Amino acid sequence: MSEQGKVPPARRRGLADEVADRIREAIFTGTYAPGAQLREVELSGVLQVSRGPVREALRVLEREGLVHCAWHRGTTVTTLSPEDVAELTSLRGALEDLAVRRVIELASDEDLASLDKVAALMERADDEHEMVRLDIAFHDAVFASARHQRLVDAWEGIRCQVHLFLLTRIGRNTEGYLGRIPREHRELVTALRVRDTDSALELFAAHRRHAVDVVTGNTGPS
Repeated sequence: MSEQGKVPPARRRGLADEVADRIREAIFTGTYAPGAQLREVELSGVLQVSRGPVREALRVLEREGLVHCAWHRGTTVTTLSPEDVAELTSLRGALEDLAVRRVIELASDEDLASLDKVAALMERADDEHEMVRLDIAFHDAVFASARHQRLVDAWEGIRCQVHLFLLTRIGRNTEGYLGRIPREHRELVTALRVRDTDSALELFAAHRRHAVDVVTGNTGPS
């Protein structure tokens, strides 16, 4: 093979990936809230690594939409604008509608049991951050049950931003949240189990709409 045609050697990125995992987890657990500054020097001290892997990890998280890097402000955890919320919700809705239709058509009893399992775990969630994590896990299971790999890939492309959106939602209001979310997801599972497409689509839409209303201040705490 000529010099021009050679493939360059692979780089070892394990440490940067691990750093990205740690920072992502800190965002998801509320250690770093939307708008919080992420300083390379502080992160390298906390994580006991050099600044290089931290810088690379922050680039990974920026591509995921979890952080925003600006030369005059440094790096901050993303704060979703009204436009961000609208775009994310419309795209999520389009993907989820397709997923729901395919789940009703194709899901096995085992697939539906996996949804039941996550919904049951929600009823025992200890706090809002655990509930958000289970909410995301439920929708992971919905997309997996749709049996459409490119649809799963599209969901993975916005998954972290949806997680951030749900963190924003609990940052606005948590009254009644731990009781409402398990109930909503039980209703979603029931509609999928009886293969009622119209009801399932409406319930999933209402589920998304209520979260948006809380974030945008268009509803009360119920």
